[in-house]
Amino acid sequence: MSQQLPDVQATAPDVTVGLSQVGVTGVEKLVKIARNGKRPIVLMAEFEVFVDLPSWRKGADMSRNMEVIDEVLEAATREEAYRTEEVCGDAAERLLEKHDYTTKAEVSMEAEFVRRERTPATDRETQHTVDILASATATEEGTREEIGARVVGMTVCPCSQGMSVARAKQKLEDLDVAEGKITEFLDEIPQPGHSQRGHATLTVEADGDPDVDLNDLIDVARDSMSARIYNLAKRPDEDHMTFDAHSDAKFVEDCVRSMAEGVVDRFDGLADDAVLTMKQSNDESIHQHNAHAERVVEMGTLRAEVNGD
Repeated sequence: MSQQLPDVQATAPDVTVGLSQVGVTGVEKLVKIARNGKRPIVLMAEFEVFVDLPSWRKGADMSRNMEVIDEVLEAATREEAYRTEEVCGDAAERLLEKHDYTTKAEVSMEAEFVRRERTPATDRETQHTVDILASATATEEGTREEIGARVVGMTVCPCSQGMSVARAKQKLEDLDVAEGKITEFLDEIPQPGHSQRGHATLTVEADGDPDVDLNDLIDVARDSMSARIYNLAKRPDEDHMTFDAHSDAKFVEDCVRSMAEGVVDRFDGLADDAVLTMKQSNDESIHQHNAHAERVVEMGTLRAEVNGD
C-alpha cells in the first residue's frame, strides 16, 4: 500500500502575506520559429515562469510549473510557432488554467537571434546578433503579449563634437581661410567627438496579435543610434561607419526620440493602447559612468506627441 505524500505547498504559511511572483528562472529550451517558404529558425531560449500566490497558501506547485512549461515548449519545438511571444502567451494561459489559486501568470524569454546582412561599403556578407525579448501575462481579463529586441550600435556625443567644431573653426580663421570656405568645410566634414557603444531596447506590448514584425523592430532600434555597426568591417566599411556616426551625433535622449519617430512611422497601425518600451544605454568612452534614457508610453500618446497633435 503506497503512502500518501503530504501537499505542504497547499498549507497555510506562518506569515499570511501574498506574493506577486513565485516561479522558476533559467529554464533553457529549444524553440522553432516557422517562416513561410523557408526553414524554421531554431533558438536556444531562456525562460522565466511566474504565478502570483495568495496569502493563504504556503507555496506554488513548482513541479506543476515545470510540467506545464515543459509541455508547452516541447510542443512548440515540435510543431513550430510563428511568433516567439505566441509561445509565451500559450504557456501563460496554460499556467493560469492549471493553478486554480492564481489570478495572474507571467512567462518571459530571451534568445540570441542571428541575422545575415551586407557590409555597408564593401558589400560582403556578414552576420550580426540580436537579443530577442518576448513575454506574456495572462489574467481572467485576457492575455497581453510583448515582443521586442535589444541591439547594439554606435553613438557620438554632440557636445564633444561641438567643441571640436569650435576649435577647427578658430584654427581655420587663424589661417585666414575665408568664412564661406570654413562653413563649407565644416558642413562637409564632420568633426570628431567621443563615441560610445550604444544598446537600444524596443518592445511592443498589446492584446492578442499586435501585428508587429520582429525584423522591423530590430531595424527601428538599430537606426535610432548614430550609426549601425557590423561584425565584418574592411577599411572602407570602417570609414563608412565612422563618417555616418559623426554625421549624426546624438545624445542618449536623442536616440530614444529617434526610436519614437521610427515606431510611429513603421507601426502606425498599432492600437492606441499598445504599450511601447524604448530604452537607450550608452557605454561611455571618456567617463567611468554610463548614460541611460527611456520612455514607456501607449501608442496613442506617442503618436500624438510625434505628430505634434
